Amino acid sequence: RESSSKTSTTTATRTTRKILVNQLPCEAFVMKMMFRKAMFVSPMLLLVLLSLEAVVPTLGLSLSDNKSIGAGRRAFLGSVGTAATALTLNPRLGWADNGLPLPGSPAPEFELPNSRGNGVTTLQALTKSGKWTVLYFYPGAFTSGCTLEARGFQRDLDEYRKLNAQIVGVSVDPVEKNAQFCSEEKLDFYMLSDRGGLISKKYGSALSIPGFGTFSNRQTYIIDPNGNLRWIFTDVESRIARHSSEVLEKLSELERTA
Repeated sequence: RESSSKTSTTTATRTTRKILVNQLPCEAFVMKMMFRKAMFVSPMLLLVLLSLEAVVPTLGLSLSDNKSIGAGRRAFLGSVGTAATALTLNPRLGWADNGLPLPGSPAPEFELPNSRGNGVTTLQALTKSGKWTVLYFYPGAFTSGCTLEARGFQRDLDEYRKLNAQIVGVSVDPVEKNAQFCSEEKLDFYMLSDRGGLISKKYGSALSIPGFGTFSNRQTYIIDPNGNLRWIFTDVESRIARHSSEVLEKLSELERTA
């Protein structure tokens, strides 16, 4: 009878934690995973996470109002050190890897499976077409921020074509998930699957989180027809709604001066 009581209490506790996690307005893909793990690991850790008003801006993560995608983003109320100390986790938790390639240098090579299901796509194949490439990295398909970003690129796709440019997305999501995302959102461009985040690391766009793995940070790269990196957008998370318009403006400027 005592064992049955303990089991019921444990089940009730986990159910309560699950309800709290599901009610969080956090759109950040990685943070949601952290909440779910904390739900079973430590009630105290969950309470600390619940008390955070937002997350570190340099991660490209944020809290948002569910009533409006991307609205109501707020600045983090503490420093990275404070958050790391409060959570008693690795101080490097969530920090984007250093090593951004320099504009003007050759873009890092890659060979990744694409969401079209017709094999792999390489940087050489993209530049061989003589087009400019907008290569954008995103944390995870179907999250609110990534959906809003993709819709922005789709909305402006004709403008990119006028500028002889192509859009290609990159995330650590499996091919099948990226394909489903493109299909459901009716995207006329495709995604590349960077399982393990190796290419994200080469581009300085990786988030390595102990216990969770590596994810792609939200960053965008403009690559010219010669395969050279011409521009990097690192502050994308706080500007998702207007990001595509800003990319178009910069792309037009770069082409005029090329």
